[in-house]
Amino acid sequence: MGAYIVRRLLLIIPTLLGIMIINFSLIQFVPGGPIEQMIARLEGQGDVFAQIAGTGADAGMNEAAASGDESYLGARGLPPEFLAKLRAEYGFDKPFFTRFGEMMWKYIQFDFGESYFKSVRVVDLIIDKMPVSISLGLWSTLLATIISIPLGIAKAVRDGSRFDTVSSTIIIVAYAIPTFLFAVMLMILFAGGSYWRIFPLSGLTSDNWDELTLLGKIGDYFWHITLPVVASTIGGFASLTLLTKNSFLDEIRKQYVVTARAKGLTERRVLYGHVFRNAMLIVIASFPGMLIGVLFGGSVIIETIFNLDGLGRLGFEAALQRDYPIMFGTLFFFTLLGLLIGLISDLIYVWVDPRIDFEARRT
Repeated sequence: MGAYIVRRLLLIIPTLLGIMIINFSLIQFVPGGPIEQMIARLEGQGDVFAQIAGTGADAGMNEAAASGDESYLGARGLPPEFLAKLRAEYGFDKPFFTRFGEMMWKYIQFDFGESYFKSVRVVDLIIDKMPVSISLGLWSTLLATIISIPLGIAKAVRDGSRFDTVSSTIIIVAYAIPTFLFAVMLMILFAGGSYWRIFPLSGLTSDNWDELTLLGKIGDYFWHITLPVVASTIGGFASLTLLTKNSFLDEIRKQYVVTARAKGLTERRVLYGHVFRNAMLIVIASFPGMLIGVLFGGSVIIETIFNLDGLGRLGFEAALQRDYPIMFGTLFFFTLLGLLIGLISDLIYVWVDPRIDFEARRT
């Protein structure tokens, strides 16, 4: 098992490198990069960029701006010297592979640089936002697991019954509802939209958080995170329930189950003593994908709707602003996290079923 773990850890390097270089390459063709973003902020603000460019013509530009002179520097655009200085500051004066190599060398050391527009180290931003996204992903995955596995087993045991039909209809309808629409529905129903004001509308904590006791803080945290967790759970809950049902149905029909029943074992002993271990393998394999799905996709929508200050929202805002250090820093973090979770999933495979031997595999 040790050799397999080493191979998987080594495989992370080319996988991570490939994902980063593909995204780094594609982003070069996206219009409105950081230089254009900064120009848009500075255009027309002569006193600001004059100080940055060091022209020393503040008074003259202010007079020209006041008189509406068309020769005013802000009307003509930024000086070429300033643009060259700006490109050098952002590193765009270097070749493509040089910039990529320097970025990856820093990322290996977990040095993600500083945000172009927030003047804060990216690693500090990630550490600050990470608890929100991680807690949202973990609680959503846990809630989906607690509900889906027992429900999926019950549906498999009662396959074709009225309970199975009704529950499948509800699950399919729930799965068809987009996450953002379900989140809005929850806000309308339970956050004071049009009916009951049971849960807060936004945020992860109350304004008086620092004044609360330990139990009060725990209660306040769960009070705020209830609706976001429920909203992000709906998609994973539906797919995991059907996956559990199909997995158990497939195992129940196998010969070893017939043999176990013929020996006089109770249905509960057959189900949880023999079927459960085999059927749960494919379910366990879906956990990393579910967690990463919440972190990558669902967190962006949920964090935006419920005004949660997490990594998903941070990455989304960085993409709009073309803040490359934040974009690539969060991409590097999420990709590395996903690859490590995949390895942990394999280790859980072996723990659930010791018959699995990854050492026998060549890849």
